[in-house]
Formats: sequence, structure tokens, C-alpha cells
Amino acid sequence: MDLDTVRTFVAAADAGRFQDAAAELAVTQQAVSKRIAALERDLGVRLFTRTPRGAELTIDGQAFLPHARDLLRVAERAVSSVRTGRRPLRVDVIASRSAQSSLMRGFHHAHPEIDLDVVMLFDVATAVAAIRSGTIDASFRAVAMPGRPLPEDIESVRVLDEPLQLLTGPAHALAGARSVPLAQLAGHRIWMPGIVPGTEWAAYYDDLAAEFGLTIEATGPNFGSDALLDTIADTPALATFMSEQTRLVWPAGHGLRRIPVTDPTPVYPHSLLWHRDNPHPALTTLRAHLATTATGHDAVGTWAPDWVVPR
Repeated sequence: MDLDTVRTFVAAADAGRFQDAAAELAVTQQAVSKRIAALERDLGVRLFTRTPRGAELTIDGQAFLPHARDLLRVAERAVSSVRTGRRPLRVDVIASRSAQSSLMRGFHHAHPEIDLDVVMLFDVATAVAAIRSGTIDASFRAVAMPGRPLPEDIESVRVLDEPLQLLTGPAHALAGARSVPLAQLAGHRIWMPGIVPGTEWAAYYDDLAAEFGLTIEATGPNFGSDALLDTIADTPALATFMSEQTRLVWPAGHGLRRIPVTDPTPVYPHSLLWHRDNPHPALTTLRAHLATTATGHDAVGTWAPDWVVPR
């Protein structure tokens, strides 16, 4: 069914005169008459009766009118769902308790008028494919992986270097330290069951371990953060890395310690990725917001792999 004819029918029904409907739609009265006639042929009924005062709806016209309005509302919602600037800005973050999620909460607080859809995708390859297909508008990632440069149509900018901390239980040998030099961790077991081979965070921790002679274990199933915290609290021989802004809560009896790592401080580098041709106006607003809140990167006394530097 032609939506223009439906729109013309509703305008004529509301106006009560074809001439007034034509003025509202910025077309000729003849065009209104032709559209109404075409719609009547499609439906097989008469919709209007001509009177000296204009045009009145027939019984069939009265029955069709509420459905015609519904058709136009559905069509408008369909267009709005994909129209740039009217649909929500879709942004990917790695996890709900992560620094990227905190950045987006800050953006929402600064710009509550912008509708947001926050999603969580798995790895940089999945995120880049979603950006290129238009499924999402932007993604926070460590850019990128050795031997896997970003496609030419994907732009990136470094927005946050997040320090890693050592998380230990109360009986761990380093539990009482106010800080620990990175080199001192070479003799300790660092357990991180969430590391998935082939991801950008796996590449990051592989390079960190190789650079400083660390023992980072990803053995066993990943039962989530609660199980990780329980194990670290109960096992003196294990510690784990935790990003500074990761928001976790654990029972007071766990006695867990978050210890700064120094000399150098390993930082996890977060970058924003987007498609260079994405016209969503809120994407520009997000980039401007991050430019004012982003911390400096590659600061003296920090470490990150060379491959995370954006083009």
C-alpha cells in the first residue's frame, strides 16, 4: 500500500475538504483526488462522499481511518529507528564494571539529552565488524593486535590509560605492601582465568608477561568475578591483576588488598573506534567530550605495548 495515498487520505479526512488537504500537503487538488481514487481502487470501497461543504467519510472510510493513522505511526517509527540523529547512539564497552562503562556514564551525565544504547561485544574483530556494518557507532578497545592493523575506514583515538593494580588475599606475601615494583612480581603466580586466546587483552598480557618475566596463568574455567575473588582471598599463592577503575564489591571477610604496581606501572590503553563516514551527530559530541576528559598516555613511568598506538 502506497503510504502517500494513506497520508493523503488522513489529511483529507481531517480537513474535510480536498482543497484544504492539498494546501496542507503542498500538492494540487487534482493530485489529492487522484491519490484518493487510487486508494479506493486498491481497497475496493468508496472512502468519501462529495457534499456541497466538501468531502465526508463513508462508513468504510470511518472504519479505515484509525488503521490508516496506525500505518503512518508505524512508518514513522520505522524511519526514526534508523534515521541518523534520531536513533540512539550505540556504543560498545567490554564490561559493565569497566573503565569504558565509567566513561560512558560520565558522558551520559554531561549530555542527558542524548539517547544511548550501550552494548557489550566480545573482541576487537567483532567490534570492528559491527562498526563497519553500522550495527554500532563506536567501540572502546585496546588498539589493536600485533599483525592485525585496523581497516583503513576505521578511525581511533586513545582516550584513557588505566593503571593495573595487584589484587591479593590477606595471606599473600605482598599483602602488606603499599606498592610493588613490577619486576618484583616475577616470582609470583598471577591468575587470570578471563584471558581468552586471540583477543586483544590476551595479546596485552602476553606482551606484559614476556617483557617482565611474569607468570600469568589463565588455567581453569572462568566462573566470573565473584569466583575469582573467592579464590584469590583463600589462596595465598595466587594474585591477579585488576584495572584501577574496575568496580568490584566483595565480602568484608575476604580481606582483599588492591596494591599499586610501579617502576613501571602497566597501563591498559583504551581507545575509541568509529567508522570515518559515520554521520551520527552524537558521535561528534562523544569524541569532543572524551577529548576534554581523556588523560595523557605514554606517561613517564608507565608501560604499554607498542602496538596499541593508534594510526
